[in-house]
Amino acid sequence: MKFKVKFYPENKEIEAEQGKSVLAAAISAGLHINSSCGGDGVCGRCKVIIRKGTVHTQPSGRISAEEKAKGYYLACLSTVESDLEVEVPPESKIDLDKISDEEAYLSRLKGIFTESVEIDKAETIIGEELFLHSPLASKIFLELPKPDLEDKISDLERVYREIRKKENLPIMQMGLSNVRRLGNLLRSSDWKITVTLGKRNDTVEVVLVEPGDTQDRSFGFAFDIGTTTISGELINLNTKKILSAKATFNKQASFGSDIITRIIFAHEQDGLERLHHAVIDGMNAMIREMVAENNIDLNDVTCCLCAGNTTMIHLLLKVDPSFIRREPYVPTANFVPVVRASEAGIKINPRGLLACVPGVSGYVGGDITAGVLASGISDAEELSILIDIGTNGEIVLGNKDWLIGCAASAGPAFEGSGVVCGMRATKGAIQRFEIDPKNLKVNYVTIGEVLPIGICGSGYIDIISELLKTHIIDKNGKINTSINDSRIRQGEFGKEFVLVDKKDTGHKQDIVITEMDLDNLKRAKAAIFSATSALVKHLNLSFEDVRKIYIAGGFGTYLDIEKAITIGLLPDLPRKKFVFIGNSSLAGAREILLSVDAFRRADQIAKKTTYFELSVEPGYMDEYVAALFFPHTDKERFPSVIK
Repeated sequence: MKFKVKFYPENKEIEAEQGKSVLAAAISAGLHINSSCGGDGVCGRCKVIIRKGTVHTQPSGRISAEEKAKGYYLACLSTVESDLEVEVPPESKIDLDKISDEEAYLSRLKGIFTESVEIDKAETIIGEELFLHSPLASKIFLELPKPDLEDKISDLERVYREIRKKENLPIMQMGLSNVRRLGNLLRSSDWKITVTLGKRNDTVEVVLVEPGDTQDRSFGFAFDIGTTTISGELINLNTKKILSAKATFNKQASFGSDIITRIIFAHEQDGLERLHHAVIDGMNAMIREMVAENNIDLNDVTCCLCAGNTTMIHLLLKVDPSFIRREPYVPTANFVPVVRASEAGIKINPRGLLACVPGVSGYVGGDITAGVLASGISDAEELSILIDIGTNGEIVLGNKDWLIGCAASAGPAFEGSGVVCGMRATKGAIQRFEIDPKNLKVNYVTIGEVLPIGICGSGYIDIISELLKTHIIDKNGKINTSINDSRIRQGEFGKEFVLVDKKDTGHKQDIVITEMDLDNLKRAKAAIFSATSALVKHLNLSFEDVRKIYIAGGFGTYLDIEKAITIGLLPDLPRKKFVFIGNSSLAGAREILLSVDAFRRADQIAKKTTYFELSVEPGYMDEYVAALFFPHTDKERFPSVIK
C-alpha cells in the first residue's frame, strides 16, 4: 500500500510505501534531515513531529518524555502506516543549499576556500611555486600547410606533425569522433585550427579540434571532495588565475556523516547511485554558477581535477567502495586513470577530461597526497608532520627521502556529530569560548556574530580547555558537582554544564556540554594524538625531532593552538612549530591541474608513502588509552600545561 506523506513547513508531499521510514520518505521528497548515524537510531538528530496519522516506531532513549508528549519521533525509527502530516523542526534540518555569501566569506578566512570577490588577494599555492606551467589540458593554435602533390600525408598525420613542431610529444591519439569530422573542419577553416591537448596517463590525446584561434579560451576546475564540504575553483589554464571559487555542503550527509556509514549505505538498493548523484549534482551546480558568473562557454572548460579521500573518489566515480571497510581494507583503485568527465556525470565539455589525485590506501587518500604536495614536506630536508583533522584524522610524517602515513578513526565529534549541541562550522556556531575563573561568567563568539544555535569543533576545544582551567571538569572529563553554580546540573543525558541559557540562543533551547559529549570528544582527541605519537615512536623518533607540524583542513584555522595543546589534542611543543595551511587538498589539486610536473610529483608522493596500519601496531592501544585523559596520563609530556 502507498500513503501520502506531507512535510511541513516546506509543504512537500510524496507517496510512500507502507513500512518505509519517515527519514527515507523525507529524502525522497528532497528534504535533508540531520541523520549523522545514517539511520541507525543512534545519534537522535532526526527528530520530527507527527501532526497527523499513524507511524510504527521503535523505542529510543533519544526522545525525552516531554518530547514524546509533543508528538516527537525519530524519523529513522518510524515507519509509514497511514497518510501522514510531518513537521520537521529547525534543529533537525541540514542546510545543504549553497553556502551563503557571509558563510563563504567566513570560510575564506578559515582557509577552506577563496571567495571570488577577493580572489586577486589569494595565494595560488601554499608554498613556493616549484612546478613548470603545463596544465592537464592546453590549447595550441596551428596553421597547417595545405596538402599538395609534394606533401600528401593524411590530414591526421598533418595535424600530428604540426603539433610535434611545437611540443615534444612522441605518443599521441585522437578519438574517432574527432577523426570523422577532421577532413571537412580543416578545409572549412582554411587549415587554421586550435587543438586541445589532454594529458591522459602516458599519452597525449587531441581532445578537441576547433576552427580558428581559441587559445585564449581555456579553463578548468579544481575540486576538493570533502566528506562534509565540496570546494571548487574555476581557473584560467593560460594565466593560472582563479576566476571564481565556491563551496557547498556534500549532500551525501543525508545518508550519514562519516565514510563508513556511507559505504554501508552504498550496499542498499540504489545506494551507490544515490551517493554518486549526491556529489556530482553539487559539483555540477557549482560549475554552472561559476561558468555563468564569468560568462564562459562550457565548451571551453576542458578538464577537471579532483582530490578527496579514497571513499569520496570511489563514490564520485560510482565505484563500489565496500572493500575499503573489509579486512585487509583494499580499495578498488588508488591510482585512477584519467577519464572523460562525462563518464562520471560531470558536465563540462563532453570530451573534457577528469583526473583524480592518487591516494595511498583505503584510509589515506588523494586529499592527503595533495596536502603533502602543497605543504612542501616531500621536498624538505628536515622532518615535518601533516595532520588533517576530520572524521578520520590523517597524519603523514617525513621529508624528501621518505614518507609514512596513517589514519585515526577520530569520529565526527569535532565536526559536530555525536555531541548533543554540536554542529558544523557555519553561522550560529560557537567558535570561541571563555570562562571567568572568578565568577564562572561565560563569554563566547559565534560564526557570523549571531545568536548561538550550537557548537563547532574549535568551540568544543575552547570549552574543554576553559572547563579544565576552572576545575569544572577533571582530567577524566567528569563534571565537578561540588561547585555551587546553577550552570552545573543533572540533565537528560547525565551531568551537564549550561553554556548558554535558552533565552539567549537562536533556537530557544539551552546549549550544553554533557559528560557524554566530553567522553566522545576525549576519544576523538585521543585518537588524533595517539596516532601521531605512535607514528613518531614507530620510527624511534620524538616530537622534538620534527621541524614543523602543518595543521590542514577548514577545522584548523579557528583552532586556538594553546587550547588544543591544553586538552592534549596536539603535542606540547614550541608554538612556532605549528603552521595552519587551510585547505591543502584544494591547493594541491590546483597545482596538479596547472602542471603535469606536479601531477607526476603527486604520483611519486603516493607511491613512496608507506601506509602505517595502526590496528596492528603493538603500542598503539597503549598510546590511545594513555591519551584518554585531559591532557594525558603522563603529565611530563605536557609540561607547559601543567605549569
